[in-house]
Amino acid sequence: MSIPDKVVNRLALYHFILEDLKDDEQYISSTKIAQLLNIDNSQVRKDIKYLDNSGKCRVGYDARRLKKAIEDCLGFQQKKDAFIIGAGNLGSALAKYDSFQDYGLNILAMFDNDPKKIGTTINGKEVFNLTKVGNLVRRLNVEIAILTIPREYAKGVALYLAGAGIKYIWNFTPCVLDVPSDVKVWNENLIGSFLQFTNNDEV
Repeated sequence: MSIPDKVVNRLALYHFILEDLKDDEQYISSTKIAQLLNIDNSQVRKDIKYLDNSGKCRVGYDARRLKKAIEDCLGFQQKKDAFIIGAGNLGSALAKYDSFQDYGLNILAMFDNDPKKIGTTINGKEVFNLTKVGNLVRRLNVEIAILTIPREYAKGVALYLAGAGIKYIWNFTPCVLDVPSDVKVWNENLIGSFLQFTNNDEV
């Protein structure tokens, strides 16, 4: 069953909430989740229906079961290897975010064209010359690239990655990429999210 992107995003947020529950909190209600995220209670219930997970009237959802259902539904246990393209501030910050592992994303290495960065290590991830990406994509069977380079290089590097065998690009650059149809792009629009937050009463 295909789950809409917005539902996937909310389910991930529900999982964050469940991670933070205390050990003695066995149940959680849709009302509590909705209040924490400032969304409608009925929306939470609709989202959880995708999980085929039912709660108890006036009690709520079994927190452990709900957490496990979200993990199974979103494939947290299916490890997905990835490369970070760009070892600047944003790329380095993402490399240091160890919680990616909890959600199945395994960052193997980083790539850059700055001689000062090539050969260094960031949180255990070595920074390679960008020209090496094709060889390592084939050797390690990596299909995901996280793009964090300056805007002016994004389109060219995206095409280079597609030619190297990358099939999925998580794009953090403020640029719309033009890649072959067999390459899927997810645009992380940081500026758009900020403008939505500052110009909308309901986030």
